[in-house]
Amino acid sequence: MVSPCPRRGHIDPVGVVKSKDDRRPKDVTVTDRDLLARQFESQRAHLRAVALRMLGSAHQADDAVQEAWLRLSRTDTSSVDNLGGWFTTVVARVCLDMLRVRERRQEVPAEAAPEEPAGASPEDEVLLADSVGVALLVVLDTLEPAERLAFVLHDCFAVPFEEIGPIVGRTPVAARQLASRARRRVRVDPAGPDTPAADQHKLVAAFLAAARHGDFAGLLALLDPDVVLRADAVAVEMAAARASAGAPELHEEMRGVDAVAKVFAGGARAARPCLVDGLAGASVSVGGRAIAVFAFTVRDHRVVGIDLMSDPETLPSLDLQPIPRPGAAGTTLNPTGQGGPRP
Repeated sequence: MVSPCPRRGHIDPVGVVKSKDDRRPKDVTVTDRDLLARQFESQRAHLRAVALRMLGSAHQADDAVQEAWLRLSRTDTSSVDNLGGWFTTVVARVCLDMLRVRERRQEVPAEAAPEEPAGASPEDEVLLADSVGVALLVVLDTLEPAERLAFVLHDCFAVPFEEIGPIVGRTPVAARQLASRARRRVRVDPAGPDTPAADQHKLVAAFLAAARHGDFAGLLALLDPDVVLRADAVAVEMAAARASAGAPELHEEMRGVDAVAKVFAGGARAARPCLVDGLAGASVSVGGRAIAVFAFTVRDHRVVGIDLMSDPETLPSLDLQPIPRPGAAGTTLNPTGQGGPRP
């Protein structure tokens, strides 16, 4: 029988509660388990923070960390080079399982659903609100389990998509798309002032016009001082290939109003406004096929984030639609960039 997650100040030196026959996993020695327990304990606060943001419940976060310890203590980790990263991976997988169970329970009629465990203490609720933010937590609860995991791991804890992909059973490119979708859904802070959809479309149109005319001052006026531009690997490669022709330098992540404005000044000439997954964006099409998509994050009438996507594996999964005109019948812009009647 293996001990639960070691608590601060209560570390079992070997991580084992002896049963009558003193059974232990055969592939883990006492010395290995002792070291594993100590290293796990040194990471416990971080692992709980990861679980807290994924689950939004201090009680469930503790359960997730404990379950992760139970799994780890039965595993031979001698070949693991980065135990800290492996701990995070196991906690993430446990949280993903819990989120999926929670999602299934929400589909069960209320009278048939099992009772929830006792809630977190007031102290834990304050900790959760301080560490996550009440508004963000509300939005996170609307995400699909895999989207939430990808967003939290990458945007909150800087876990690379190469590591996130195997956790959710997707390729790194697909994991990036999960985080991107989540990011776009998180873009509007429900506790703060919202920008009406019509104003968002006008803002994007003004941004594209300023970009085409090389109006640097105009771009600065439309961008938030802390704006973030994220580009996928294909977009970065395309920009690098055009560097000799004067194309601006592009990285997978660029921060700050000056850096982002320099990327767009004098560019985006072929970009046209559209809806990207129902939100303000733009696309570039060649021969009727979208080759680049810009998803804008707008808050308080400023652009706070831009996701630039050019990967052919990603683009077909995007819902691209033309900007609706008042009274006009809805049309869908399919992944090839062509408009047509909605099904």
